[in-house]
Amino acid sequence: MEHPIQRFLIWWERAIKNSPLKQKSAVCVSTINNEGFPAARFVDLKSVSNDGIVFCTYLDSAKGKEISICNKVALTAWWDHIGYQIRVTGRATPLPDEEADRYWKTRTTDAQITTHVCEQSQPLANPNELVDKVAAINRDNSLNPSIRPINWGGYSVVAHSIEFLTFKEDRLHLRELFTLNDGVWTKSFLQP
Repeated sequence: MEHPIQRFLIWWERAIKNSPLKQKSAVCVSTINNEGFPAARFVDLKSVSNDGIVFCTYLDSAKGKEISICNKVALTAWWDHIGYQIRVTGRATPLPDEEADRYWKTRTTDAQITTHVCEQSQPLANPNELVDKVAAINRDNSLNPSIRPINWGGYSVVAHSIEFLTFKEDRLHLRELFTLNDGVWTKSFLQP
């Protein structure tokens, strides 16, 4: 049987090759908020391996706070241009500092500066405040943006289930569900 992580990697590679999407590696991550409601937003998929599916974010953002309370998450990728959808459920755990540092260094200087300036998910009276903060940092060089802020890191989602949907024009979509039980993946099919 094909391993679902290997399948994920193959599909992701197909999705980003000649993709018309601007955000080629965007996936939707869903968490549970403190009122028990699902909360979903898109993040940049960083890596996929047997160790987990990785995305980075502010650790004190709404999603970070939600994960700290309930680490059960869902990830969804929909690549319309090739007719693929992947749905993952699993548990998110924070990345070790060394790994977060490695991902931080892949960010552009502008992205690093913006991350230092922003407090993701916090109220903002006027968007110009952030523009002014970035301008001030660029003007006086008071910040070394290559140093990762302590509130930025990432999460590795260890999958419990992975569903692959292959879109069919006749709506008889192929849905293949892989479920992990006691370290062994089993495969089943779902009706469209």
